[in-house]
Amino acid sequence: MEIIAIVVVVLLLVLLALSIKIVRQYERAVVFRLGKIVGGARGPGLVLIIPLVERAQLVSKRIVTMPIQSQGIITRDNVSVDVAAVAYFRIVDPILSVVAIENVSAAINQIAQTTLRAVVGRHSLDETLSETEAINKNIREILDVQTEGWGVEVTIVELRDIQLPDSMKRAMAREAEAEREKRAKIIAAQGEAMAAGELARASDVMMDHPLALQLRNLQTLVEIAADQNSTVIFPAPLMSTIQELGSFLDNERQAAGARRAVAPPPSEPSV
Repeated sequence: MEIIAIVVVVLLLVLLALSIKIVRQYERAVVFRLGKIVGGARGPGLVLIIPLVERAQLVSKRIVTMPIQSQGIITRDNVSVDVAAVAYFRIVDPILSVVAIENVSAAINQIAQTTLRAVVGRHSLDETLSETEAINKNIREILDVQTEGWGVEVTIVELRDIQLPDSMKRAMAREAEAEREKRAKIIAAQGEAMAAGELARASDVMMDHPLALQLRNLQTLVEIAADQNSTVIFPAPLMSTIQELGSFLDNERQAAGARRAVAPPPSEPSV
């Protein structure tokens, strides 16, 4: 009798262990009773099932990161590129994800590769490189429509890597270099035009004031002398300029002396 009691207790403990399922916070339990779903998704917490009659299948509701392997794609302008991407999805309806499709991850991987090839193939190479955000959004919207019946929501799709042929890389490098040279030439031409305008205005000022030109010549000589040159060449017009400046200063001094001589002496105050 004791042996029978022990066996009965062991069987009860085993049945109790089989009837209790612990469902984590990020999981839901889909319960089948004799092959038929009973109620909705259960959890989180303790879920009781009938042993040997009911079976619980756990479904994770966390976001899953799924890399989309690199594949060769021909763009609209007939350029072959290798494109890899990554998709993020999560299960929003556990019952549909179990009943509607056998392997959610494998199915999404295959349909994501097909969608990636179709969407990138509708764009040119320049659009693929510059409009990645629009391409990502387009792929995600297409996947969302196709996976809605599986109880799956695709949250993000990102183009991860775009590999170009070596010949195309060289061509793009030459194009970028030519573009930089063009911008450099344009900037240099604009600088020359501005400098020419400033020089024209300076020449107009010097034409109105010849003395300014001579002062500029003297300043140039000062700058040359600052370089510690052993020889300084004075142009002939500059020598005449120096003479003109000297005569100009002499005339000014003579005129100032004449004014002082002609001026009457100050009157003495009357007593």
